[in-house]
Amino acid sequence: MGYWAPYVPVAKRRAQAAKHLKEAHAKGKTLNPIKAVGRQIANTFWGKAWCDHLENYSDYENRLPRGRTYVRNGSVIDLQVSKGTVLAQVMGSYLYHITIEIKAMSVLKWQTLVKACAGKIDSLVELLQGKFSQGVMSKIVDKDSGLFPSPSEISMECTCPDSAGLCKHIAAVLYGIGACLDTKPEWFFTLRHVDHLELVASASVGRMIAASKPSADALDDDKLSDLFGIEMAPAAEIPAVKKATRSLPKVVQAKANLVDERIDLTLAQAASLLKISEPRLARLLDDKMIPFHRVGKQRRIAFEEIVKYRKHRGKS
Repeated sequence: MGYWAPYVPVAKRRAQAAKHLKEAHAKGKTLNPIKAVGRQIANTFWGKAWCDHLENYSDYENRLPRGRTYVRNGSVIDLQVSKGTVLAQVMGSYLYHITIEIKAMSVLKWQTLVKACAGKIDSLVELLQGKFSQGVMSKIVDKDSGLFPSPSEISMECTCPDSAGLCKHIAAVLYGIGACLDTKPEWFFTLRHVDHLELVASASVGRMIAASKPSADALDDDKLSDLFGIEMAPAAEIPAVKKATRSLPKVVQAKANLVDERIDLTLAQAASLLKISEPRLARLLDDKMIPFHRVGKQRRIAFEEIVKYRKHRGKS
């Protein structure tokens, strides 16, 4: 017979959560508490799509609601995402630790999706905001062939005594992921072991990084940096469109379905997309880890080389 912890009122759980956060801060630890504001837990395309997808499975629909209250009252005091893994802490009767692992999306399935979306997602901003055509959106959210994981691809573990595969603490974390995707949509691709840049690799050059004349509701560079986890170089630094001086190898054309235009990135832009410092990027170029070319005295890197390096780095 399992041991069940005594019920702890919400007010007391909140006080315990606040105390734990304060103690962690005092020790120099950075926690990521989840704050779900309003009636909806998620408000953007990626956050809503994550929650809706999970709720579509009968395995989850009866147990997920137990987590809504927990995530809304601030019980998820930490949620960290790495490649295919979520580590979280939830304040219940005691402090519980949750681990969620998501299997990598199959290479074939990912490549099929990239090919289907080729040329249809114009920029990082559109990808971030979830502004797709109906056709692209239907492919991304398709229950069987889309980006989102099925229950068989998700494994979950909680330190609480509930023997159910999906306890209320895990349910709270699953909803917490949806809330996080409102502000950190790049986390979704991290969980699926794929590189989001491949989805925009065949966009027209002039719109790849940012539209030259953004619409009224487009994100500015500061907001894009905050939401997408990268620092964007000023628009003035984005080089003019240049035609490639040579055609890409057929194997590259077939795999990525790239257009015949090359996007030249400055070192600052490339470093931002790779999330490394410019000096470190310069060392990679000196060591010939990433191909580059010169425009005058300045070194430039083709966008597709960044995509290839990110993919290679993920396998190493």
